[in-house]
Amino acid sequence: MDTLTAARAQMEVSLGFHMIFAALGIGLPLLILFAEGLWLRTGGEHYRALARKWAKAMALTFVVGAVSGTALSFELGLLWPRFMAFAGGLIGPAFALEGYAFFIEAIFIGLYLYSWERLSPLAHWLTGIPVAMSGMLSGVLVVAANSWMQSPAGFELVDGRPVAVDALAVFSTPSWLHMALHSTLSCYIATGFAVAGVYALGLLRGRRDAYHRSALTISLAMATVAALLQPLSGDISARVVAEHQPAKLAAMEAHFETGSHVPLLIGGIPDAERGEVDYAIAIPSGLSLLVGRSPDTVIVGLNDIPPDERPNVLLTHLAFQVMVGCGFALIGLGLWFWWVRWRRPAPEPPWLLRALVVGAPLGFLALEAGWIVTEAGRQPWVIYKVMRTSEGVTPVTEVPVTFLAFSLLYLGLGVVLAALLRSLAIGTPASKPAPGGEAPHAA
Repeated sequence: MDTLTAARAQMEVSLGFHMIFAALGIGLPLLILFAEGLWLRTGGEHYRALARKWAKAMALTFVVGAVSGTALSFELGLLWPRFMAFAGGLIGPAFALEGYAFFIEAIFIGLYLYSWERLSPLAHWLTGIPVAMSGMLSGVLVVAANSWMQSPAGFELVDGRPVAVDALAVFSTPSWLHMALHSTLSCYIATGFAVAGVYALGLLRGRRDAYHRSALTISLAMATVAALLQPLSGDISARVVAEHQPAKLAAMEAHFETGSHVPLLIGGIPDAERGEVDYAIAIPSGLSLLVGRSPDTVIVGLNDIPPDERPNVLLTHLAFQVMVGCGFALIGLGLWFWWVRWRRPAPEPPWLLRALVVGAPLGFLALEAGWIVTEAGRQPWVIYKVMRTSEGVTPVTEVPVTFLAFSLLYLGLGVVLAALLRSLAIGTPASKPAPGGEAPHAA
């Protein structure tokens, strides 16, 4: 394995691992706020029990996310020193602000975890708001750095070096807002459906109590709303990509010939050598309509992109299909649940609960596939149209060794965390009386 391949593989493993905990760090605090808020409003002790249980899970995932995130920051400098030498001054502000958001999140997680009996119920609930906001903000700020790599701005290139650098340009790229929205919604979707799957399994095993039913309701409320908003976000993203990264869009859609009335492909296996797609279902003029709102919209094809600047069309297209397929499957699953809940408030039928268990990992699968599309579709550039990935990598030859070491580290961390979360998930916490013996209320 050469240095470039090993460095890319190490970043892929690190990002893929860290992304799970980043998503949970964004989604879980919002679920906790909902659960504790319902306790404040209704006095139902099962809501308080849920909030406390989810807070423990949040603490565990936060610790592992902090470790994997720290490793990633070192990897950027060690594996990609030439990239960081060029881009550090431009993406540095986003990472610096993300550090502030991280510290705010850590401080308020500590307050939230250790002040259940020390603060009034309302004051305790309020300490959870900065956790949810800073967790979301951390993700948005990291995406700002990545969006700059997709559509770099804020500098002039002189003799291969950036000059006249705008320190805040990382926040004004055309890719940032739509990427931030899309990734944030993805985190809420992934977390919500994963949590729903856990409690659907508990209901299938006979734990048909208010604790499990409330967990299912809260998690699916968040997940379904986010899932319904995601196609709107995806539509915005596709049009921005078409304008600023035509090669990525062409790879996503396996589109080879430039022209209008371009069909939208569902499924299919692209053959880059033949410039054709096998086994796809084509919706006539669908892609042209989505991108330009007209069948006459011209879409650039891969055949008009220089061969050495084309992304891996097979990987990008298949990952895009997986992302979209999982997304629409989860929309259908969420709507199905609420239709059944409306028609039959209780109990949930076993076939619906089984579907929720099967669908639990689809949100994270879509999240990972989406980032494959984002990163693989940008290749061969580490900074789009400015620096190739091969130009940004370290010259050190021992990278395959560190790739193996980090892979084993992440495997070990994943196993330990899975065991801890499993032990945390067993059993329904005993209810505790509300402070003062009365049902707490926000008002």
